[in-house]
Amino acid sequence: MQQLTYDDIKAATDRITGHVRPLAIAPIDSETVRTAHLGTVGGRSEEAPCGEVWFALEFMQHTGSFKARGARNFIQAHREAGTLPDSGVTIASGGNAGLACAWAARQQGVRATVFLPTVAPAVKVAKLRALGADVRIVGAEYAEALEACAEFTATTGALASHAYDHPLIAAGAGTLMEEIHARIPGLDTVVVSVGGGGLFAGVATAARHHGIRTVAVEPENCRALNAAVEAGRPVDVPVDSVAIDSLGARRATALALDAARQDGVHSVLVPDSEIVRARQALWDHHRVAVEHAASTALAALTAPAPYGYRPSSGEKIAVVLCGANTDPSDLASGLGDHS
Repeated sequence: MQQLTYDDIKAATDRITGHVRPLAIAPIDSETVRTAHLGTVGGRSEEAPCGEVWFALEFMQHTGSFKARGARNFIQAHREAGTLPDSGVTIASGGNAGLACAWAARQQGVRATVFLPTVAPAVKVAKLRALGADVRIVGAEYAEALEACAEFTATTGALASHAYDHPLIAAGAGTLMEEIHARIPGLDTVVVSVGGGGLFAGVATAARHHGIRTVAVEPENCRALNAAVEAGRPVDVPVDSVAIDSLGARRATALALDAARQDGVHSVLVPDSEIVRARQALWDHHRVAVEHAASTALAALTAPAPYGYRPSSGEKIAVVLCGANTDPSDLASGLGDHS
């Protein structure tokens, strides 16, 4: 089984520092979380006794998500090794990884061909084209786009990147945890959304090195990692969620499963209704517009039992808001302006 090491994270940190945006963080008042993120649902108001809560605002990263870290690490490592072909790089993506690959390729003067499923949001497609990528839309699911990408690689010799299943991609994502650790002394727990598991594998590997637990959060109907932990091996799962464009992987990676088997990792599920509610709450009360994949992490702290994660008294938590490539028009029905 593939493994990711802390040395991989450190090498990625050295490689991409100065080429990606430093992490921004924001403290969130504990009352926000204690009241299930400012409000009740169906008359419910739950108490959660956690201590400090911080948002890691990674949606402010280049291309609007954490994916820029792994893409920069991947392409720069190949540049340094002299293994970037003239035919450029190619990737299959729900959108965010493609954006990051196109951005990193342009930074290195390399061509990028990006394969997307039809569920990819139009906002992501438009951004890809603006970055100069050759965009090809194939199939209804990520797996179909991945198959088309593999065929393209075989016929053109392009360097195949991956949305999450590559040690260089996961290690680049793990640099986020290095910044969180440096910015929030005494952190107990990091909460992160999981799709295929690249971000999770990187973050969990770095977190374990620093003695920090990781909470891996998935939609209940996109539970690739949770199912892999249950089965003891990566298995295919059906995917059906409001966050499918970013978290809709059919199968978790071996890297992610290895990370999930380590001490200090908790795998939890949340329903779509709570993902939607957390996203709306971020807008209503913080004027932060994120995609559903990002609000999935917050939903772990606000969803009712038996879903989510229940922190202990005084626990210091960082919630990774991983991306904001979303159409915010459906958020306008929130609380509005109270001037």
